[in-house]
Amino acid sequence: MLSVNPTQIAGQFTRQAITGITPLGCGLINDTYRVAGADSAFVLQRLNQHVFPAPQLIMANLEYLGRHIRQKPPETVGLQFPGIIYTLSGQTYFQDAEQQFWRALELIQPAESRQVLNRATESAQIGYALAHFHRLCSDLPVSALHDTLPGFHITPGYYQDYQQLAERNPTIEIDSEFEFCRNFIRQFQTNINVLEDAKAAGILSMRVTHGDPKLNNFLFRPGADQIISLIDLDTVKPGLVHYDIGDCIRSCCHIKPDNHFDIQRCRIILEHYLQEAGSFFTPADYLYLSAAIVLIPFELGLRFFSDYLAGNQYFKITEPRSNLYKAIALFELCQSINAQLSELNAIILSFQH
Repeated sequence: MLSVNPTQIAGQFTRQAITGITPLGCGLINDTYRVAGADSAFVLQRLNQHVFPAPQLIMANLEYLGRHIRQKPPETVGLQFPGIIYTLSGQTYFQDAEQQFWRALELIQPAESRQVLNRATESAQIGYALAHFHRLCSDLPVSALHDTLPGFHITPGYYQDYQQLAERNPTIEIDSEFEFCRNFIRQFQTNINVLEDAKAAGILSMRVTHGDPKLNNFLFRPGADQIISLIDLDTVKPGLVHYDIGDCIRSCCHIKPDNHFDIQRCRIILEHYLQEAGSFFTPADYLYLSAAIVLIPFELGLRFFSDYLAGNQYFKITEPRSNLYKAIALFELCQSINAQLSELNAIILSFQH
């Protein structure tokens, strides 16, 4: 529960009369509001410092990213990105009396997010939009960005955390579902270092990544299958684009409730991603695509299972076994991908130039 008045905070970013403030979106990290003013509307957010301990570095990244994109010829930029609205004193954020960080961003409108994909044209746009973001950032030096989430998408680090938790002999019930997760992790462990080893060997290069390109962070034009924006840029940082590709495909191609992997949807996303990414994608990048597509759902499943072992301290839950069930779903998704791995590799090979 917030103890500050968002209307008063909004007044730090605008002189216009504020006519209303309503919650916006379904995010689980930041407190987000739509601020309606007499002349225009904007987004107001309280940054969660438990997740992002250095919000000022996030804002520095966003400022640098926005400047980089604005310098490009407008005709080469196919997406809108929410710009920073500065405080009346010219700062990128406002810190209240309780030391909470607030920021304001432009509202992309009219626009809508979607929870599921129903048409091939939507999937094609997902692939294009993610690659377009990567292409726009491909000439941005990664050394210019702060690593706002050290360890994020470093699978071996999550595995080390899991090992430490598993050694504590948890008092939770060790039933068949628990055993399924533990056994799956044991069987998968030889694949955990694949991307990090390739990075360490100089085979894969660090680039600017979005960090969280799940389906509902792509904004569509209402009533159409055209993506107009990619939002939630707080996790933009140096990394491997393979993590972005794997996470995007995990989000878009995970078919519930049987945790099936929709390989045809994956094919469409990859086809349009690689069409747009041709200017910066290397032969080595192709070699590690299928590994990334399998690894990312495993990584997230590992994180859910680890949180279950730790007593559900990180992810929000609706009942005590929520994180266990989410881990099972993701490990079953990995199994479905592995069962179709030959077809996936053939699809990737067909797109190589």
